[in-house]
This record gives sequence, structure tokens and C-alpha cells, in this order.
Amino acid sequence: MPKILLIDDDPAFCLMLRGFLQRQQYEVATAYTANDGLRQLKAQSFDLILTDFRLPDKDGLELLTQIRVLTQEVPVILMTTYADIRTAVRAIKMGAFEYITKPINPDETLLVIKNALAKKAEPKQEAAIQAGSLQFVRGQSAQAEQIEEFISLVAPTNLSVIIEGESGTGKEYVARMIHQQSKRHNKPFVAIDCGALSKELAGSELFGYVRGAFTGAQKDKEGQFEAAEGGTLFLDEIGNLPYEVQVKLLRALQERKVRKLGSTTDQDVDVRVLAATNEDLVQAVANGQFREDLYHRLNEFKINIPALRERDGDVVLFADHFLQQANHELEKQVEGFDVAAEEALLKYNWPGNLRELKNVVKRAVLLAKSKFVTLQELPQEIVNYAPAPAQQASVSYTSAVDPMETDLKSINERNEREMIMAMLERVKYNKSKAARLLNIDRKTLYNKLKLYNIEI
Repeated sequence: MPKILLIDDDPAFCLMLRGFLQRQQYEVATAYTANDGLRQLKAQSFDLILTDFRLPDKDGLELLTQIRVLTQEVPVILMTTYADIRTAVRAIKMGAFEYITKPINPDETLLVIKNALAKKAEPKQEAAIQAGSLQFVRGQSAQAEQIEEFISLVAPTNLSVIIEGESGTGKEYVARMIHQQSKRHNKPFVAIDCGALSKELAGSELFGYVRGAFTGAQKDKEGQFEAAEGGTLFLDEIGNLPYEVQVKLLRALQERKVRKLGSTTDQDVDVRVLAATNEDLVQAVANGQFREDLYHRLNEFKINIPALRERDGDVVLFADHFLQQANHELEKQVEGFDVAAEEALLKYNWPGNLRELKNVVKRAVLLAKSKFVTLQELPQEIVNYAPAPAQQASVSYTSAVDPMETDLKSINERNEREMIMAMLERVKYNKSKAARLLNIDRKTLYNKLKLYNIEI
């Protein structure tokens, strides 16, 4: 009987979900805090972890990082609200298996759990991909055409490429297409998420180690550079790579040599490096968070992937593709979307980009009762989405402030100060965490603390 660790600070919700899962023949242990969940994970083994994103002592990203230190094998499913979609997508890149939205749908939850357990049971596959094995949907927008043109131009070369774009825009797909169209297409394609690597693990993961390099190193370990020999190494979320490891990466790129931890000899490598980021690396360089020499070494060519909301005409195209995928996975025969559902998909702003669209479509196909997806099968956040007109936004905004105050700069500054104060209180004045949740770097946060005379 598969064993699930359920982490949620709502006892009533835990009781309800635990009962449901037990009726589906799962053994369930519950924890009401992240630390309690980690304690149970250290004490016993689980087949799957199902956790709320917002917990009283940790957020989902922090918890996920600590889970991955304890185990790399157990799949983690996040439960989140639509307000956290961007962060949920980031969690997927850090190693979470999937996310489901609250209020949860029992059938959807059961499907995701079964898929996670089935994936865990699969034998590990080779990192290499063969030409023609990758399914890739080409958009019809002008932006999509430009991306394809860039791919065809840079793929046959050995140039290093930086692929920029929001989380969920398909940066890894672009990297795989570059590999498939390159002269290295019959060699390995190895992808690694730098955001999931701690400072302690990054060096050994990238470059490997020799037996006896540290306590617990009982045999030699192959690094990802070695695994990608002759092929392509894709470094996702390169901006999250620890600064100390950036130095070693630069040397590997410049000298085409790597040295395993604990070794005294260098090893030649022939690897093309593609890097992806959802951050502004130029700003990261200016803030001293990313090495300028490494940035220029990687930035021999750059491809910007636009957000889904900026790609006119591509939403329905991708939705149809994901619908066919869902039909195959769920053994259903849904033919498409009715007019109202299609309009809702086009109107929504898709903060989670392609990953969010894929999940929404799969859920809709699962729930569909007829040949077409209707509004009834779409989440209410999408059905009811309506961008506020500028005039309405202005009225509702100024109604919350002093009617005599018309200095827009002062109003914005006061609201920004209040937001920063609220966030600091929420994270117990952890400035690094506050900066991350506010989507700004620490230096910017420190400058704003000084500007607004906030003392902590």
C-alpha cells in the first residue's frame, strides 16, 4: 500500500483528504507544519509527499529544498491557490512533480497522485534524446516564427546560448530543439536545474567526485559535464547557481576541462552549454550576484521567449495540442473547446504560461462530460478573469487614499512601503526571503529600507 505524507496546517482539510485517500487504498500520515513533516520524513520512508504551499513555518520553496536534501526520489505535489501559480511553476523547476489548485478536485488529485507514483516506479531513462523523438508544437505568432529562425541559425554552430523567459514559457523545449538541429544531435542532451542545487551539492553534481572525496563518498560519481560528453549540457535557471560554483563553471567553459571533487587531475570535456534564466542576468551582474565574465562567456547568442499572453494566436494552438495529449493520457475523446471556453482561454493572462495552460487543459478534459470543453470545466479564476479598465482601476485605487492627496508619487511610495512592511512581518523579518517573495534582489530591498526609513 503506497504511503503518503500529507502536510497542511488546516486540521479539518487534512482529516477530509486523509479519509478520501485512505478509501482509495493509500496509507496517509499527516503533519500540520513543515518542520513536523521533515521530522517524519527523517524517521520513516514515504512514497509521495503532498503539501500545501503556504505553511506557518515555511513556504513551499523552502520546504521543497529541504525535502530534496533528504531525498531525491520521493515525488512532491504542491497544493496552491491561483494567486501562487508563478511560484508553483518555479517549484516545478526546483524538482516538484506537479501542483494542484485549491479547492482541490478529488478526481484531479487522484490522477496526479497516480501519475507521480507511476513515474517514481519507472526505471531511470538515459539522458540522451534521439533526433525526431521530441514533440514540439510550433506557434503561429510572429514571435514564434522569430524563435524558430533563431534556432535554425544558431543550432548548427557551437555557440553558447542564453535562453531568457518567464517560468513555464518553454525554455527547455527551445534548448532541446537547438540540440536536435545541431551536429551533436546523436549525442546526449543533459538538463540540470541550477535552482535545485545547493552550494554543497552543485560542484559534485556538475563535475562529479572521486571515492573518498568526503564522508559518504564510497565510489566515484560521474558529473553532468562527463555525462553530456560530445553533446549538450542545458543549465536551467543559471542565475541561481552559487557564486562559488560560477568560478568553476567559467574555467570549464574556457579551458574545456573539469576536475572532480577530491581529484588532483583534470579531465578534457567536449560539451556545448545552453543556459536558461527567468531573471535579468544583466541586473544580477550589476548587483554582484552573477559573474560578469561568466555572463559574457555564456552570452554568445541570446534568445528571448515571450510570455504566452504576448503571443497572439498561440493560446488556442497550444491548448488544442495539450487537449490531444490529455485525451491520450486519460483515454478520452474530447474534440475541442466550445466558443465560450475558447474566449475565456484567450482572455486570461496565463501567469504560469505553457505549464499552467497544460494543467488547465488536462483538468478540463478529465472533467468534460461532452465532446467539448465548456466553461463549467474551467477554473473560476479563468472564467471570471477580467482585466480592470484603466479608469476603473484609477477610481478604485484613489478611493482607498486621502481624496485630497493627488501626488501619485507619494501614493505609490506609501503603498510600496506598506507592502514591504507587511511582507517583512509575514516572513519574520527575513530580508532574503522578503526580497525573493517581492521579486526584487536584496540590494534593491536594502535601498528601499533606507529610502523609507524602515529599521529592523
